[in-house]
Amino acid sequence: MINNDQRDSIFQDVALLVFLLLFSAVAVLMTISGHSLVNVVSLFCTVVLLILTYFLGLIPSLLANMVFIAGQVIWTIYQYGNNHGVITWSLLFWLVMPILLSLSLYAMTQTQVALQQANGDLRAALVERGAFDQQTNLRTTVAYVEDASVFIETNERFKLPVSTVIIKIRYFDDMKRMMSENQLNVLLQLASETIKDITRDNDITYLVDNEDPTWAILLFSDEEGANIAADRIRAGFAKALAGETRLSSLAISMVVGIATWDPEEMNNPYDLMNAGIRETQYDVS
Repeated sequence: MINNDQRDSIFQDVALLVFLLLFSAVAVLMTISGHSLVNVVSLFCTVVLLILTYFLGLIPSLLANMVFIAGQVIWTIYQYGNNHGVITWSLLFWLVMPILLSLSLYAMTQTQVALQQANGDLRAALVERGAFDQQTNLRTTVAYVEDASVFIETNERFKLPVSTVIIKIRYFDDMKRMMSENQLNVLLQLASETIKDITRDNDITYLVDNEDPTWAILLFSDEEGANIAADRIRAGFAKALAGETRLSSLAISMVVGIATWDPEEMNNPYDLMNAGIRETQYDVS
């Protein structure tokens, strides 16, 4: 069964094809008619009508098309009187093509707006449910707990090792007193983008605490593999930090804690996350 988004997407594709076919037909008819000057002027007017359709909507477009048609009719009557009853029939396609092009463009843009609105509503719903952090677009604790449950179940079924890497900013509570609001935002964004870029595609990154910035990564890996990932993140963050002039006056570094799922000592995803957070206290590297 086709949902609304799929229907809108299909309708947009159909409208685009119709728009392209109509423009192709205009090109062919312009070539056949042979009246270069009139065709160029009419094409320019049609482009103006399409711009009006795109930016102002259907009603202003229809009104402008009516004015354009009225102008053509008056010009045709004038030519009819001066040419002793002769009408240039090959140019009459300009009476209908502009309005058909405007209608197809309007249909295409309307479905595009509907799709964008649907995507915006979905994003807002996800943010409202707490699944995504609005500032960094990273998943939050809500998503971490849900995804960790899947990781843990996979561990139980297939015996794949599951680890979490917890990342914090060293001495953040003291440091934020010396930083402006802009520097705090830059630091949060820089760390989030670095962690997200360096982790592998199948490793998922989360921002589990926004007040005391705390990032988490879930990995199908043992402690050794998690340490390798942590070292890459440290090196990548140091390199990115060196290129950020707005933070150059501050001595910023990361602390990392690593915990591996242990079914004998842990009961739920919170135990795994909290074990990783505790390990950050012992990171002196």
